[in-house]
Amino acid sequence: QVQLVESGGGSVQPGGSLRLSCRASGFTFSRTAMTWFRQSPSKAREFVAGLDRYGGDARYANSVKGRFSITRDTNTDTLYLQMDNLKPEDTARYFCGADGFTARGPGTQVTVSS
Repeated sequence: QVQLVESGGGSVQPGGSLRLSCRASGFTFSRTAMTWFRQSPSKAREFVAGLDRYGGDARYANSVKGRFSITRDTNTDTLYLQMDNLKPEDTARYFCGADGFTARGPGTQVTVSS
């Protein structure tokens, strides 16, 4: 079955960096569009970044453009989100999603605070 497992979150100060990972299994990762999104108690679920099924056409929310970078490794079926210059408003639980599948992982918590 489809499984997505996020990791790499943590607590950092403003301006810090984190690299999130999403290990995927149960589907053809190399031919599937992938998305990072985030959710916090005070906000609705928010799209963060996405890649098309070919691993290209990277798209970003305006709020993270220029600070975050989405990539993937088809050798390990892993999706990444490099997050630089983190801001307190980036605090949320981050999830990855696979196009066409409803499976969700546990997410990984990112907290940005001084």
